Amino acid sequence: MKPEITFFPVGNGDMTLIKLESERTILIDTNIRVPSDKIRDVAEDLRKSLKTDNKGRPYVDVMVLSHPDQDHCRGFEEHFHTGPLENYSDKANPKKIVIREMWSSPLVFRRAKKKTHTLSDDAKAWNCEAKRRVALFRQVGTIGSDGDRIVIMGEDCDGKTDDIMEIVVKAGETVFKICGSIEPNFSALLLAPMKGTDDEEEEVLTKNNSSIIMNYSIGAGTNPTAVRYIDAGDAEVAIWEKLWDRHEKNVSALQYNLLNTPHHCSWHSLSWDSWSAKKVEAKVSDRARKALGQALPGAVIVASSDEIKDDDNDPPCYRAKQEYEEIVAEVKGEFWNTGAYQTPDKQEPLKFEVSVGGMKRVKFAVAAAAALSANSGLGATPLYHGGEAS
Repeated sequence: MKPEITFFPVGNGDMTLIKLESERTILIDTNIRVPSDKIRDVAEDLRKSLKTDNKGRPYVDVMVLSHPDQDHCRGFEEHFHTGPLENYSDKANPKKIVIREMWSSPLVFRRAKKKTHTLSDDAKAWNCEAKRRVALFRQVGTIGSDGDRIVIMGEDCDGKTDDIMEIVVKAGETVFKICGSIEPNFSALLLAPMKGTDDEEEEVLTKNNSSIIMNYSIGAGTNPTAVRYIDAGDAEVAIWEKLWDRHEKNVSALQYNLLNTPHHCSWHSLSWDSWSAKKVEAKVSDRARKALGQALPGAVIVASSDEIKDDDNDPPCYRAKQEYEEIVAEVKGEFWNTGAYQTPDKQEPLKFEVSVGGMKRVKFAVAAAAALSANSGLGATPLYHGGEAS
């Protein structure tokens, strides 16, 4: 199959599904709200996008939680199975989604708890399941089977992960495996979380919404890096400055064809200043702008947020939108906002299809009709790297 990247419309939140050429799936975050006339039933959308195993259980191969704010994990406890698979309930309606492998960061959780002092029930449920899987690895000494697997993103502080380094990915390292097997046409570079060099820097990283940041390489056919996609949770300005300091002499780590704007198009990912307080006098951080500005030709930037309006809201911030629009204009790319796609009153998932030459936006209304025709040519002539399948 052609790889796909789908951004679900979840307001000021994140929920992105990557489908690889092998049909492996990676879900990044979840923000499942109670559906209504104005809130799309993204839980139904997600289930329709997933395969089921030989026991009829829907599953994702990997689920990543970028960080534990509620708008990144809402609905986890209700819609996803936790605990050993032998305890799975077939009576649930709809059936809960199995997570074959979790990608989680105890360092991000530790910083989030220090910043807010509380975690939501959904965040606690994720953390409890992650700890169960880590404890199982410590007990058995080997990586578990599907449903028990976990990969730790980033070393924890004070040597807390030193005894489980077999399942730890350090910042700057690249993941090539999914569920224990090398995945063709896929890799994922872990950019953050990074450990602070001292207590002062650790405090700054904590206050700047520390998140899992990854640059995913999604291949198609003979092109293993057909699309490079950066997903960054809610990471704010200090983290982007630090990433620029680390990679300015080799910017390939920060280059992308597709970027999900950090923190739902928040000004605080680009600036230390308050937009609502300073308005036009608010200054963009040059280092953060450079880190977020490594767009490749035809790049697409997506803001997973409410509709962006010219007002004082942050996030999403209208001034941040303008900055991202400038970035894509420099490379003849595109900017999209999930809260206004297709319209603010009738939102649909924003899907991109990947082929050897790049990616195309897929119109959902067209996709259903195109699927009926084997000769539709959908995605046959991609724009490098952007455009629309119609």
